[in-house]
Amino acid sequence: MLIASTGGLAVDIAGSFFARGPEALLLDGVPGAAIGFIEAHGLAFILGVMLWRAESARSWHVVGAVVHLLLGTANFLFWQFFTLTGTLAAGYVTTSLHGFFVFGHLCALNAIRSEVPAH
Repeated sequence: MLIASTGGLAVDIAGSFFARGPEALLLDGVPGAAIGFIEAHGLAFILGVMLWRAESARSWHVVGAVVHLLLGTANFLFWQFFTLTGTLAAGYVTTSLHGFFVFGHLCALNAIRSEVPAH
């Protein structure tokens, strides 16, 4: 998530402030429209740092699963963005990785649940 969000921020900044890159087409004449892109990728970066540094606890795996579920679902719902900007490869990779990490967090949750003694 850290790598993808950093790349996303770079593309967002290039498209909104310098009219360069795949987002330039969408942001032509309305660079302020990138606020949502920049906020989303910035928040994904912050959450990525938090998840990277977090202890392996149920609550953090729930957060990780939900964050990746949200981001992967958003990719599906706005798939036309990847089509219009010619970034289908990035869409396939990032959406697949979100699915992979949802699965990984769910597996970790299951493993942690198995370790907790029943009362």
